[in-house]
Amino acid sequence: MDSLVSPLGMVSEHPSEAQTFDAAEAKDHFVERDGVRFAGTHLIVDLWGATNLDDPAHIDSVLREAAIETGATILHGHFHHFHPGGVSGVLVLAESHVSIHTWPERSYAALDIFVCGICNPYLAVPILKKGFLPERVQLAEHKRGLIG
Repeated sequence: MDSLVSPLGMVSEHPSEAQTFDAAEAKDHFVERDGVRFAGTHLIVDLWGATNLDDPAHIDSVLREAAIETGATILHGHFHHFHPGGVSGVLVLAESHVSIHTWPERSYAALDIFVCGICNPYLAVPILKKGFLPERVQLAEHKRGLIG
């Protein structure tokens, strides 16, 4: 088995060159909004009455556009197409991840968008609406890494 691949999927042996690191200018990438300091925003998105939920290439394209819109850096993507239908997939971001699980038979998709630093996950929502045409969208937000 290739040393870069584990039974759980692709594993990088070396750090990514997508972001450079200068120890003298190192930042923790935590943000402060409304007097609250935290690592990032985790947005939970439920799409009901959605379309195009059984096409991994379409899903990959929509999620990539959405991730870029948040200001994130895409490092890797992986999508699995189930038989008879449905897709599970993830984009690994320098700032965290975007994941999706679809149930085309119920016209439902569950997504989560977790981004750190200055990225804004809410900017992905219009892209998701355009790509999947849901009848209804439910959102929930969780601030990760809250500092008291």
